[in-house]
Amino acid sequence: MKTALSGLLWVALAAPLAAAKPKPPAGFEPSLPTAPPAPRSADGAIFNASAGYAALIQGHRARAVGDPISILLVESTTTSKSAGAKTQRGGSAAITPPTAGPLSFLNPDALKAGSQSSFKGEGNASQTSALSGELAVTIAEVRPNGTALVRGEKRLLLSQGQEWIQFSGIVRLADLDADSRVLSSRVADARIEYAGNGAVQRASREGWLSRFFSIISPF
Repeated sequence: MKTALSGLLWVALAAPLAAAKPKPPAGFEPSLPTAPPAPRSADGAIFNASAGYAALIQGHRARAVGDPISILLVESTTTSKSAGAKTQRGGSAAITPPTAGPLSFLNPDALKAGSQSSFKGEGNASQTSALSGELAVTIAEVRPNGTALVRGEKRLLLSQGQEWIQFSGIVRLADLDADSRVLSSRVADARIEYAGNGAVQRASREGWLSRFFSIISPF
């Protein structure tokens, strides 16, 4: 009894900490463009590749650190799992005493024994999630193989709380269209986080006391 009360007191003291508003994780800040190269000494030439040159086949597509890219979110996943088990076991034993002699008084029905056990269990789980929209991120790193590391976030401050969506991953610059957009399904090692805080999020979560009794309940 004393241990249960101590555990309940600890949960009550820890509840205010658990009820603190979640915050967006760090590490998704926008990347700034690299410093421009030093001006080239005058050599009489008109063409200078370091002065913002872009080939005709590239146009104005993003290709440098700090350039923005639009991610078209087309995430949709459906999972389902089912499991079942059934076991059954039975046994019996009987001893027949002799009809004559010192053991003839034993009742044959009293020397019979039997056992039987059975188990049946079933489990089903399914989940469906979808995320759509558009999110602008920036190029954080350009790699020699033609890919780029992108990351960014969008925060919304609403009347009932705050929501944010964060994105990071590796895109192939050749997959960008003329408007520097790419589908999220073509992003490698993608990390997408959509969360928030406020009254709506708190109302959708189970209370701390109810979670405590769910943990200690043996049923």
